[in-house]
Formats: sequence, C-alpha cells, structure tokens
Amino acid sequence: MTFATLGLIEPLQRALETLGYQTPTPVQAQAIPAVLAGRDLMAAAQTGTGKTAAFAVPLLQLLTMEGPKVVANSARALILCPTRELAEQVHASVAEYAQNLPLTTYAVYGGVSINPQMMKLRKGVDVLVATPGRLIDLFRQNALKLNQLQTLVLDEADRMLDLGFSEELANIYRMLPKKRQTLLFSATFSDEIRTLAGQMLNDPLSIEVSPRNVAANTVKQWVVPVDKKRKPELFVHLMRKGRWKQVLVFAKTRNGVDALVDKLQGLGINADGIHGDKPQATRQRALDRFKSSDVQILVATDVAARGLDIEDLPLVVNFDLPIVAEDYIHRIGRTGRAGNTGEAISLVCADEVNMLSAIEMLTRQTLTRHMEQDFEPEHRVPDTDASGQVVKKPKKPKKPKASGGGGKRNLGKWVDSGEVAPAEPSIKPVRKVPVFNTGPRKKK
Repeated sequence: MTFATLGLIEPLQRALETLGYQTPTPVQAQAIPAVLAGRDLMAAAQTGTGKTAAFAVPLLQLLTMEGPKVVANSARALILCPTRELAEQVHASVAEYAQNLPLTTYAVYGGVSINPQMMKLRKGVDVLVATPGRLIDLFRQNALKLNQLQTLVLDEADRMLDLGFSEELANIYRMLPKKRQTLLFSATFSDEIRTLAGQMLNDPLSIEVSPRNVAANTVKQWVVPVDKKRKPELFVHLMRKGRWKQVLVFAKTRNGVDALVDKLQGLGINADGIHGDKPQATRQRALDRFKSSDVQILVATDVAARGLDIEDLPLVVNFDLPIVAEDYIHRIGRTGRAGNTGEAISLVCADEVNMLSAIEMLTRQTLTRHMEQDFEPEHRVPDTDASGQVVKKPKKPKKPKASGGGGKRNLGKWVDSGEVAPAEPSIKPVRKVPVFNTGPRKKK
C-alpha cells in the first residue's frame, strides 16, 4: 500500500516523500480514507505510530479541496492539544505536511504574550493548533470566531481530562458549530473518553490498530526496587554504569524535577528540566537543547509525556511512577518510536507498589525486576503481577508482654502504643467528564 492508493493529492504525496514517509502505518491506512470520507472518528494506536499524520494529512486535503476561503479572525480547522509542547510539535508537523499547499497554519498556547497571537489571527488561519485555555481566552476577547469551523481534532483527549480541562472542553463544545467533523486520536482510550466521544461525535467510526492500553513492544521495560531516599544516588550510579548519553527522566512533581536537576548539575552533569511553573520560552529552549544533544539529561513532569517526538531517544527513566497508570504508556512511548527499539527503566520504592500494580494490570504484563547490588531496599517492594494483586508476606503476630509494657489491646491483637497503622494506598483520581447540554430534543 502507498499514500497514492489512499487517495491523497500529489502535493501531499510530494511533501510526505520529502519527509521520508514511504508507506502508511496501520493507523494511517485506516484513518486517512475515513477522514477523507467525512466520517467522525475515534482512533486508538500505540504512541509513535504516526497518529499526527493520520489526522493532519487528510484534514489538509479536505481544506484544500472543499469550503470557502478563511475569513478574518476565523479558523477552518481546530486541533486541541493538552500541553504547549505538544501543540508546538503538532503545528510543526502540520506545517511540514502543508508545505506545497495554499493553506495557513498557526499555534496558540499560554505562557507567552497573547497580543502577537491576536494580531496573527486577524487575517484568519486555515488550521489552528491550540491548548484549551488560550483558545477560550482568544474567543472571549473576540480575537477568534469559530462559525467557519469545518473540523475539530482532539489529540490526547484523555490527558486533557487528567489535567482538569473538562470544563474548558465543555465551554469549547458550546462555541462550535453543530455541523462539523470531529476526530479523536490517542494512544489510550479510557471509559471516560468513550463517554466523551458519545457526546461529541456523530456515528463515529472506531479504529483500534493495537490492543487497548498496551505499551509498544519495541520498548524493553524493567524495574529496579530501591528505597525512596536513595533514588537520586541510584540514578547517578546507573547512569555512570550504563554510560547513558541521552535520557528523558520523569518525576512526579515540579519540586522533584528541580531537586534532581540541581543534584545532577552539582555533580557536573549536563541536565535541565521542564515543568508547568517554568516560562514557555524556557521550557521550549530546554527541549530544543535536549533534542540537539546539547543537554544529556532532561528531567520533566508529565508535560513531556504526550506526543513529543524526540528522534532516536534510547532511554526513558521513571524516577517516580505516574499517579495515573495510562501515563506510563505515554511516558515510555517517547522511546522505541517509528520502528526503533528503546528501553524504559522504573525506579520503584515501597510507597509506589500500588501504582506499579495498576500499571501491570493496565498493560497486562508483569514487569521484570532487577535488584542493583548495594542498593537493595530496606523497605521491601511487595511482589505484584498483571492481575492487579499485591502479594504481601504475612506478618508474625506480636506477642503480648508478660507484664504491663504500655501496650494497648485492640480487637484481640497487640499493638505497641507508639505504632502507627500504615496509610491507605493512594487511588487513581476520578476524572470528570464534561457533560454537554445540547438542549431539548424537538418532537417529530
């Protein structure tokens, strides 16, 4: 199969050939004809399989062949992304695909001045890539009108819900014309997203080119158990032992990112970090330097987990496991892309055993454990498996002291007076799904 057999016009074929695209990936082969036919679409595929081209290429063809010229302060197609970095990357890809077409493209997101964006939109753009918050700001300031919108694309919609964009999505939905094409693309589709799709899409075609919520088989995955306080020390040890050249590291919090970057820089290691508190220009500069290998270690929160394409990235390290299990798939999907192989290492402490269990249950595999010499944890990480069970060794009952030793009797079991019961494991946060009020139905 070739891109020509999918019905693409010659300028698009030429652009794809220039970019080195030879044959369509499975998701492209199924999605492109459906989008060209005007169908609403919900497509799930593993990360790194060409989802951006799967929606952007046919979308550009539809805009070239159909519809009136874009008017001032308007957009004919809207692509929503959860993060600024992903919006910038998607826009770069769209611009490359459109290099031989008479279409205009632009990206808008927060963290930078809104005034240049308002100026750019005065003439209108054919394809607008946006994050939800900045899109709403532009709409409310009358810098953007959506009456002319033909197609809406939600890229990584599940991540938008994780980041708390449910209310923004509901507001955007009310801003859109009812007659339009809607496309949802992601590596994972939770039940919440399927509910969202039922509200937003009209008789959608569903495409799943790989098992649901499964990590790419091009990535070798393993776990190193370690005590929480020794994670930084273990990371440096593994980096030197493996002579790592380029590593993307994920930490759970912004403070965690800064702390690890400070430690690495203090050891003379070329490291940088990105998270939501940093200005967009600083984040983009760090990412660009990492892509060009000017930075050896890039530490990030999950703002870097979705969609970022870093060419030939060999290794991803989960310094902390993600709270939401689906994010693990997206994190490790930054390596092993486009047919290349990669490696994903997770440093796991006893506090994270429930997160590990959730990941193994989601991906339907038990991750191999490697104990690193001299880093064996004092606090054992209980065994887990793909069934979602945490196997805990039974504790020996404590014997009561012969004479009063300050113990307290509690339901037939002796508990030392200074002993504190372990905290309940954290559970996956419930994500709100926006409810779209489409008004009362008219009686026939």
